[in-house]
Amino acid sequence: MLGVETSCDETSVAVVEDGAVVRSNIIASQADLHRKFGGVVPEVASRRHLEVINPVIQEALAEAGITFRDLHGVAVTYGPGLAGSLLVGLMAAKAVAFALDLPLIGVNHLEAHIYANFLVEPDLPFPLLCLVVSGGHTDLIHIPRLGDYHLLGRTRDDAAGEAFDKVARVLGMDYPGGPQVERLARDGDPEAVSFPRAYLEEDTYDFSFSGLKTAVINYLEKARWAGREVSSADVAAGFQQAVVDVLVDKVLAAARVYRPARILLAGGVAANRALARELKRRAAADGFGVTVPPPVYCTDNAAMVACAGYYRYLRGEFSPLTLNAAAGLGLGCS
Repeated sequence: MLGVETSCDETSVAVVEDGAVVRSNIIASQADLHRKFGGVVPEVASRRHLEVINPVIQEALAEAGITFRDLHGVAVTYGPGLAGSLLVGLMAAKAVAFALDLPLIGVNHLEAHIYANFLVEPDLPFPLLCLVVSGGHTDLIHIPRLGDYHLLGRTRDDAAGEAFDKVARVLGMDYPGGPQVERLARDGDPEAVSFPRAYLEEDTYDFSFSGLKTAVINYLEKARWAGREVSSADVAAGFQQAVVDVLVDKVLAAARVYRPARILLAGGVAANRALARELKRRAAADGFGVTVPPPVYCTDNAAMVACAGYYRYLRGEFSPLTLNAAAGLGLGCS
């Protein structure tokens, strides 16, 4: 299965065999390109995708040791994401599928993040509970069976990863800021600065991180006005702990109700070691196991797209060549 991922600022193409064996997973990052802007510029991202998509496809095939004729299907992210970026991947995938008369399989980007866990454990037991947490999404999803998704909760404002990036910016860090905040937090005291936790209404699984982000900004501004020395490491640690506490509390509250056979962590923020460590520790105390993909499969990559596409391929869920980008595509409706 060929996988193509261009939903944001990573141009990635992978070859995955039988949904589990990653033969290649090439990722062309644009982080350096967007760093001077302090974030992803959609038009710049789509232009770079156009420049590198064909070489990345060729590199993925070469590393896998195959040719186009060895492929059985083409899986591609069609949403959610940046419309211009999505279209580049879609057009490339359609061209390959049409030229070789292969099935085209449209994959939801959030679904692909979930399936990154199947690259680690192909025989995951159902039902599953997955927290997809990234720069654009913070979604809690119940998966009673393969391909059946029920959205339990999502962020009402900033996603967790977005909050990490914005806090990094006010701390004077470059884009992408999330990993830098995590590194800085290791040298800080998470109890030195207490930031608020937003749990919203009782029994809701929704998230909110806008207030936390604002609290960090206000704390720093007041300290600067007062001329007080501020430990950036303590601020980073306190902020990170507030995010982790809310995420883990919400996941475990849902787990106690839905009793999953396994809890999954997915998305770019899943690479945060503090989050993974705390979720595993507290879940184990409640009798739940947790699966977390390695960092390369947490951030945007095409191997997870190919994996998700493989399971759709087995179910005969193919897409027409008229498939269009769906920038605001959701996953699960109940």
